[in-house]
Amino acid sequence: MTAIKRSSGVLLHVSSLHGEYSIGSLGKAAFEFVDFLKDSGFSYWQVLPFCIPDACGSPYKSEASFACNPYFIDLALLAAEGLLSQSELEAAKQKTPFLVESERLADEREALLRLAAERATNREEILAFVTGRREIDEACKFLALKCANGGVAWQDFRVFDYSFDDYFYFAFTQFHFWRQWLAVKSYANARGISIIGDIPIYVASDSADVFYSKAQFLLDENGHPRAVAGVPPDYFAKEGQLWGNPLYNWRQMKMDGFAWWRARLSLTLELFDGVRIDHFRAFAGFWSVPATASSAKEGKWVKGPGMALVKALKEVAGDKLIIAEDLGDITDDVRLLVAKSGFPGMRVLQFAFLGDPQTPHLPHNYDENCVAYTGTHDNNTLLGYVWELDEGTRTKMLEYCGYTDPDWNGGYGAVLRTMLASHAGLVILPVQDLLLFGADTRMNTPGKSDGNWRYRITKEQLLALDRNKYRHLNELYGRNRS
Repeated sequence: MTAIKRSSGVLLHVSSLHGEYSIGSLGKAAFEFVDFLKDSGFSYWQVLPFCIPDACGSPYKSEASFACNPYFIDLALLAAEGLLSQSELEAAKQKTPFLVESERLADEREALLRLAAERATNREEILAFVTGRREIDEACKFLALKCANGGVAWQDFRVFDYSFDDYFYFAFTQFHFWRQWLAVKSYANARGISIIGDIPIYVASDSADVFYSKAQFLLDENGHPRAVAGVPPDYFAKEGQLWGNPLYNWRQMKMDGFAWWRARLSLTLELFDGVRIDHFRAFAGFWSVPATASSAKEGKWVKGPGMALVKALKEVAGDKLIIAEDLGDITDDVRLLVAKSGFPGMRVLQFAFLGDPQTPHLPHNYDENCVAYTGTHDNNTLLGYVWELDEGTRTKMLEYCGYTDPDWNGGYGAVLRTMLASHAGLVILPVQDLLLFGADTRMNTPGKSDGNWRYRITKEQLLALDRNKYRHLNELYGRNRS
């Protein structure tokens, strides 16, 4: 794995891209965002997980971690191939450009994509693509089985024969997702932009992953989790978070050389130039909560797979960038594992002013081998964060960034400069922080089930960003790689 070259990037999920059809997609807007990054002197585009999200819109509890979100398929590109009509495109146009229209997508998008699938004339090509990738093939079969069983969880399946039409529909979506995305990635790479993906640490209990790899998870005789994932009380949730995902059977995984994780990372790195591993601290120790518990507080720490898994992942990754998300309740064993892995950890400015002068999140404590953020997708926006700080902490934070004007509303530029000037090898800025948007554009609030994953940028907002300003800052602080 090569060291990070001094650089910068922007965090924006595909769902948040501008467009006309209820959610960001892999069409024209994705290419335009790459152009913005290039023109502004950025070198990285970081996205969130591409896997199919849950009912709340979160991709961190997916029913198929090897399958990609079909809602990201660009409808205009399908129409250009003759798979959708202009009248069908017109009917699918969004009512608002500002939010992901989650309810409308749930009600309408699958029926529209099924129409396109029925019109496909390259069925052999589509089937060859899917059957050539075992995990994607299994995901399509599982989703078809869900249809055959009326959508119930796999633990309650009574039918084990699926409709070929259902299977082909899911194969169609995966084929077109990959084809469209790889065109975006190829364009980005040609322009000097690398793309960082995201691997959720866990999957859903009702998922293709668990259904086809039961021995890799800690399950009872009926296929239900014996214990579930979560985290103890922390910065985000005073009561902790009870995620409910099944835990891995690390002993079994180690016996087969972590084959499931190797396959997962390998497929992910076909899609991206690097990847962030969510909740990396679970590799050192994970929070195990009894399946019958009503609160995450009832959990306990259990030793994780440690360097044995890290070595397996490094063999797969080669020299590609792997970011260890070492946030939350970080103990000495986690710090040691991150250090031994060589993976860059994460630093978040919004965690820097909680009272500990030795915190690694203060910019003067950053080392070169880290990725620094003003905030992640789980944090408030920078504007929202500053507004919600108490007066004393706000004054201290802005003074730290060299801003002492009593009108603190003008201090955001100083914060961005402080991040870009820091010693961190890579600085990632959420697009909301470039736009100076408030808490209403926050991507996700942990522990809150509704209202998340809906933020979108408009084309006008993207065009309003001063590309010359950001190119100058990236050049000034030695972060422009071109």
